[in-house]
Amino acid sequence: MPHPISALGAFHTVASLATFAAGLYSYARYRQIDATTRSAKVYLSGLVVSVFTSFGLSSAGGFNIGHALGILALLAVLGALFVSKLPILGRARPYLSQFGFAFSFFLLLVPGINETLTRLPVAHPLADGPESPIVRGTLAAWLGIFVLGSAAQSWWIRSQRRRAQLA
Repeated sequence: MPHPISALGAFHTVASLATFAAGLYSYARYRQIDATTRSAKVYLSGLVVSVFTSFGLSSAGGFNIGHALGILALLAVLGALFVSKLPILGRARPYLSQFGFAFSFFLLLVPGINETLTRLPVAHPLADGPESPIVRGTLAAWLGIFVLGSAAQSWWIRSQRRRAQLA
């Protein structure tokens, strides 16, 4: 096995997968991460656990880009929660808030994609590092999904607002 996984690594992986599942469920069920729902609360708490447990992990030794992305994801969520409370932003609040949640979801998978492709399958991983074409291609596809998803989500928020105005 090229990179054995520690107990902390296994816990971090389980927490990250639960966070991913809760975020995915929120998008499938509500088309957004709504901080008032149970799935969003699982997502938010899982995000915190996932980011903090990542600090005990580093295959390169010390602080790395994955840790920085985790901090950025936490800041995006804090911004999303804070923005939704600012009346000065007016009609932009739901758009900015959901962009923050979506950006945190996007950021969570960036190191996850690299780790998954460099560890699985165990006997012969698909990639040998972040510079591998398969990692770069998968990350580019993930960025495309994020951009298209954010645009679709903005359109959906707008349609919901229009529907509420007509009712």
